[in-house]
Amino acid sequence: MDKYLIIKTRDELLRIKTSQILYFEADRNYTKLVLANGIQFTFALNMGKVIEMLETQMAGNFLVRVGKSHIVNKNHVMQINLPHQRLMLLTEDNKLKELILSKDPLKALKDTIEREHGKSNEPQTRNNDAQDRKSE
Repeated sequence: MDKYLIIKTRDELLRIKTSQILYFEADRNYTKLVLANGIQFTFALNMGKVIEMLETQMAGNFLVRVGKSHIVNKNHVMQINLPHQRLMLLTEDNKLKELILSKDPLKALKDTIEREHGKSNEPQTRNNDAQDRKSE
């Protein structure tokens, strides 16, 4: 079943499928919402209000705050490049959307994603090398 996020302001209401959210970006008293299909909305809510809204409506932790002005959907993360401070998000039509972010929040996002996926992605050669040393 599809889950939706309802964004209400004084003058409008948006009903967004949560899987379509790519990221939120703060700009003073406004927040821009970018969807995976490229559609963008700007609404008159600051990031604090957006976070409150997400906390009350969203179960699960697929939306993560990355720095002071961005909330990204972890399910769309394609690449995190710490030296270049770059986050690449994959859109619905398999195109990349680049965000330039601070290194510390990017590192925290990288660590979170690594923790969630466990150590199952580590190369097996380390274990084999250790076993080879034991048998010598």
